[in-house]
Amino acid sequence: MTQEVLVNIDVDDLAKAIAFYQGAFDLTIGRRLGAFGVELIGASSAIYLLAKPAGTRPAETVERPRDYARHWTPVHLDFIVTNVDAAVTQAIAAGARLEGAVETHAWGRIAHMADPFGHGFCLLQFVGRGYDEIADAAETE
Repeated sequence: MTQEVLVNIDVDDLAKAIAFYQGAFDLTIGRRLGAFGVELIGASSAIYLLAKPAGTRPAETVERPRDYARHWTPVHLDFIVTNVDAAVTQAIAAGARLEGAVETHAWGRIAHMADPFGHGFCLLQFVGRGYDEIADAAETE
């Protein structure tokens, strides 16, 4: 049934968001969607930046308005990189914030970060077999 998944990120300043995501992740503009948004390409999935003013409601039944201060959501983006330290430096130069020390796990390294619009994201550098390093062998057979 499902054929595609679209990654949409609400932002209150489209020009600033384009500059950040191009600078932090080397993405390029695939196409513009008028004043409404832009499609960024260069990752495994296109990312759509959508202009949504702060203070507006995301849906009719949602009382809490959009707020671009740092916030938490259980859904976030993970960007897979070959060198997490270099990627952190690049993302910070573009306007991201590192939210703690880079951590090392059996599967690789992770940096928890936030973009200038309060959205959390992670930079992941896989080592060895990546997540398969921690997968239950019985489940992968």
